[in-house]
Amino acid sequence: MAEQTDSIGDLSFEDALKRLEAIVQRLEGGEASLDESIKLYGEGDALKQQCEARLQSAQARIERIVAGADGKATGTAPFDGD
Repeated sequence: MAEQTDSIGDLSFEDALKRLEAIVQRLEGGEASLDESIKLYGEGDALKQQCEARLQSAQARIERIVAGADGKATGTAPFDGD
C-alpha cells in the first residue's frame, strides 16, 4: 500500500478528486468484492486526506486585500476564514 500512497502524493488535486469519485461510484455500485472494497476504501481514505491537505495549504496561502479609509487597497493580510 506504500507504493499506492506514494503515487497518490504525485497526483494533482483534480486527478486525486477524480480518482476518489471513481472509487465512490465503484463502491456504491456494489460491483467490487469484499477484498477489493477494503482496498478501495483504504485508497479512498488516503485520497481524501491528500485532497484535504492540499485545500488547507491553498487556504493558508490565500490573502485578502485590505482597503484603507479611502477605499483604495493598502496591502494584504492573511486569510482569516471570514
